Amino acid sequence: MNQAKVISALKAAWEREIEAAHTYRILWEQEEEERRKRIFLKLAEAEEEHARLFAERMLALGGAPPRESHSAASAKRALAKAMGADAMLRQIEAEEERSALQFAKHAKALSEDEESHALFTRIEEEEQQHASILHSLKSPDEPRTRLEAIMKGEKWHRSTGSWIGDAIYGLNDGLGAVFGVVSGMAGASSHSPEGHKVVLAAGSIAMLASALSMGTSAFMAARSEREVYQAEIGREKREIELSPEHEIEELQLLYQLKGLTENEAVIMANRLAEKPEQFLKTMVQEELGLSEQHFPNPVTGAITASLSTAIGGAIPVLPFFFTSGMKAVFLAALVGMAGHFAVGAAKSLVTARSWWRSGLEMTLVAVLSGVITFGLGMLFHIQ
Repeated sequence: MNQAKVISALKAAWEREIEAAHTYRILWEQEEEERRKRIFLKLAEAEEEHARLFAERMLALGGAPPRESHSAASAKRALAKAMGADAMLRQIEAEEERSALQFAKHAKALSEDEESHALFTRIEEEEQQHASILHSLKSPDEPRTRLEAIMKGEKWHRSTGSWIGDAIYGLNDGLGAVFGVVSGMAGASSHSPEGHKVVLAAGSIAMLASALSMGTSAFMAARSEREVYQAEIGREKREIELSPEHEIEELQLLYQLKGLTENEAVIMANRLAEKPEQFLKTMVQEELGLSEQHFPNPVTGAITASLSTAIGGAIPVLPFFFTSGMKAVFLAALVGMAGHFAVGAAKSLVTARSWWRSGLEMTLVAVLSGVITFGLGMLFHIQ
């Protein structure tokens, strides 16, 4: 074990914790709202405890005792007055996230020193919790901002678990995609005597492909949500087992951010902690915004998405089953625009927008799509 390297890492971590504690103390001094004052004070005390643990470990390894810089604290206080509390809050949130990453690197690098490794790992988790709490403090819309912080980097998020919403958006995707294909192929085969067959084949294939794609995507998305939930349950369970007192304190802080008094938050968190299973589910829901009952059924989602996409895709193809030539193109355009208006109006059921405005918007999109794809199709003549 390279002892000098371990001591250097511990000293750097101690300095970060002391700086964070100073910032929290300054925020505590400047804050007027009593609830936020208490939270800043608790965070300052937590950072000071972290610094104490790092200092003790340094001394145990034979390192020199670290010393605080009072001039640095004074400079930080002056900077806080110049920047304002909100700017300081954003800065310390970013610092907490960077600290968590830095501690994770140190924990990995110092794996040979078991005590230092365990210390960095524990404090890394607590720094992540601090960043989540700070993100919640930045806006009165606390549940939304907390979820945004925890789920940062997430590529998808289902806005509704309702099969009605899935069906409407499936119709929209199927109709929009296949209408573009039909318009383009109609333009490309407008001078061919067998053009309607080309359009019919292309439209039918596009309809089937879109339906299968949407169905499998809906199935995998629903499965992924459950897998993410199970993974987060496991992670939260390990955190509770490793550091139950810090998880209880975190729940107390989250309840205070919701508007409960400190005493009320302490009572609720402690009572939940007496029931491990319920405490785990509550932490996952409160900290991450995840609840198992909100997950869609993968099979239902896949069937709904596939059928609705197929129905939407079939609408612009139908005229080519019964007629051909420009008459079929005209009917397909008419039916397609009517379908777009109907789907747009139906979207108001889940978006709460004006039905006619939503329908008109979708119709204009259809006209634009049809004109562009028809024009592009005419560039590729099929004789």
